Amino acid sequence: MPLSPSPKLDERLSRRGWGLLLVLCGAIFLEGIDVSMMGVALPSIRAELGMSTSELQWVVSAYVLGYGGFVLLGGRAADLLGRRRMFLGWLVVFVAFSGLGGLASEGWVLILARFVTGVAAAFMAPAGLSIITTTFAAGHARNRAVLVYAGAGAGGFSLGMVVGGLLTAIDWRWVFFAPVVMATVILVAAVLLIPREERPARTSGGFDVVGTATLTGAMVLLVVTVVRAPDVDGPLTLATLAASLLLLGVFVAIERRSAAPLVRLGILRSAPLLRANAGAMLLVGSFMAFQFTVVLYLQELRGWTEIETGLALAVAGIDAVLAPTLTPWLVNKFGNARVLVGGLALAVVSYLLFLPVGADWSFLVMLPALLVLGVAFALAYGPLTIAATENVDDEEQGLASALLSTSFQFGAALGLAAVAAVIVANTAAGTPEAVLEGFRAGLVVPLVAGVLGVVLTAPGLRGTRERAPEATAA
Repeated sequence: MPLSPSPKLDERLSRRGWGLLLVLCGAIFLEGIDVSMMGVALPSIRAELGMSTSELQWVVSAYVLGYGGFVLLGGRAADLLGRRRMFLGWLVVFVAFSGLGGLASEGWVLILARFVTGVAAAFMAPAGLSIITTTFAAGHARNRAVLVYAGAGAGGFSLGMVVGGLLTAIDWRWVFFAPVVMATVILVAAVLLIPREERPARTSGGFDVVGTATLTGAMVLLVVTVVRAPDVDGPLTLATLAASLLLLGVFVAIERRSAAPLVRLGILRSAPLLRANAGAMLLVGSFMAFQFTVVLYLQELRGWTEIETGLALAVAGIDAVLAPTLTPWLVNKFGNARVLVGGLALAVVSYLLFLPVGADWSFLVMLPALLVLGVAFALAYGPLTIAATENVDDEEQGLASALLSTSFQFGAALGLAAVAAVIVANTAAGTPEAVLEGFRAGLVVPLVAGVLGVVLTAPGLRGTRERAPEATAA
């Protein structure tokens, strides 16, 4: 017998609604903190496992490969197979392979564990966000829930640098074991609080297996192209890129003829959705490139400890407070588009402030850039999430959520690959002066990405004189 769907939560969030939101926020916070903690732990991982700079990038990029290659499949699976089922099942996989990463004694084992953890997140994230967008009523309640949810994700990204530093000071393996503990608690709460849903009806065309295989192959090849670009010859990069584009072309042809397409191509005709996804890609790409560069600067050039690095970067964690409090108020008053573009513009200011970094900068000199970056992330992350999922039908919320997650992960892959290539190319001499110049060159990558983000999202400011619906607090 099909299970009864739960009624949508109305304007004011009930206690159960807040409990459900807390569980889903815990999951997205876990995802953000899991990625961010890696950045601070990388030097310690390199020291124990003997990994080069290019190999070290794969500790993060393997996660991105799994995530970026499978997230669209994850989003469609949530729509077709059940959001609760996908969320709970893949959370178990996330727990298992996070634990495996903590037990790794070889670099390849660690990279494999990160890949599968990324695949698990690719199924969990769109399921979690689509549970929110299909459970909370459109308008005040949904906007409030989405902004709180996005704030939790943003807070995870920034606070992960602090937590990662503290855990790495004990042992870098705790960067993997701590998420296991947190995910287990979330799993128990999720079983109790996520409402059972009506079993999705079978479509007449069935599940688009051929389209799924073709798209997943294209996405995996595209991510591989991005993350391996600094390590391989140009012709090989062009070959994998061409193969990916060929598979994407085949996928489009399949979807046009499919009775039950994996991705309804018409969704990509939405200009606001495309702007939101471009902004998401550039926001996270610039942030990951900035974090990678600053962590290496502080630990490998300045000799700071993991705890000192984490505490220095803790200032950016202000977004964990501002995102669910200040951002909803600003969205109500000025509109979603203005807050979004303002946040991206502040990120550009932050990167400019850090660009002339010196060999002996004190924390107080770095403080303005880190503080502005935290505010920028708080203002941009939530509005991007709203823009990428609003005006999308319930049956395609998983797909819209997956597109947003894809943009976040490809942004991370692009940012890391670009900044690693720039740093390696500019630090060949190996002297402290050359290393510092390499880091300065690397900081140009997030700056350029930030400027592009403002340029691409600014057209959304047209026609935003009307105020956004008020996201009332409970």
